[in-house]
Amino acid sequence: MPRLSRMKLSLIAAALAMTPALSQAETLRMSSVTSTSAKDASVEFKRLVEERTDGELEITLFPDNQLGDDRVVVESTIFGDIDIGISSTSPMATLFADLYVFDAPFLFLSTEGTYSALDGEVGDKLLESLESKGLKGLAFWENGFRNFTDSGKVVAEPADLDGMKVRTMENEVHLAAWRAYGANPTPMAFTELFTALQQGTVDAQENPLGIIDGNRFQEVQDHVSLTQHVYTPYLVFMNLDRYNALDDSLREALDATIDEMTTYQRERSQQLEGEILDKFADQGVTVTEITPEQKELWRDAAVEADIYSLVKSKMEHPEYLDELLKP
Repeated sequence: MPRLSRMKLSLIAAALAMTPALSQAETLRMSSVTSTSAKDASVEFKRLVEERTDGELEITLFPDNQLGDDRVVVESTIFGDIDIGISSTSPMATLFADLYVFDAPFLFLSTEGTYSALDGEVGDKLLESLESKGLKGLAFWENGFRNFTDSGKVVAEPADLDGMKVRTMENEVHLAAWRAYGANPTPMAFTELFTALQQGTVDAQENPLGIIDGNRFQEVQDHVSLTQHVYTPYLVFMNLDRYNALDDSLREALDATIDEMTTYQRERSQQLEGEILDKFADQGVTVTEITPEQKELWRDAAVEADIYSLVKSKMEHPEYLDELLKP
């Protein structure tokens, strides 16, 4: 082949230098959880972000905690190995002490009040607190209220729990609260719970409706009381440096889509809970709704037992709990 002259090489180099470089898409690794509503919202979030940024921002989605459990996802997002993560607030409280506020029983007395609080001033401050460890708090999504199941007895007020053995988590606040309500709280590995209920080792348990249904607890517990005693949100967060490094237009598209998906995810969560309750009715499960007056009895019992003081002792800003408890 004939050699190219130096002049031709120079002309080619000059032409290449004048050719605009092809833009490369920003790719974000996102870890999602096992909850159906959160998985659905994550898929829609990916689709909308990529659509609204004309592909300049791409989301690689890893559902079902494929990249690790909640604690691993939080730490990996802080270190930058994951760009966007979702976690229940419970395992994050050891890093962000103010998240212990969500251990407080009967902190929220209605779904509407919960959303109002999470989207209000205290919720904003809790999101901002994540920046101290290198995370950008994006939103509160719904994990859900915990509810109570047992066999053969309607539980609507604390007095109904007298002496009942209730499986609960190994959590100081939860244990103290169940004792205050007159129950005998019994920490137990979740994997042992179905058999323990079946054999009568424990009388009752408490979990979100999705967990109750997903693990078929209604097969061995024919009463469900919608106590809604503890609300646990999901936190959606992003590595702070990666968030700040995005172009303004990409960051705005991401923020707007997260806000839209927060509404979508919560509505999807409520839809799924309604379907579960319909299923319980078809299966002959007795479902008991708790009135606002009865919820006040539960909250009063927590006040009398100083449960809220215990929660505040764990928090950096205990005034957040006082603010959320206001009528």
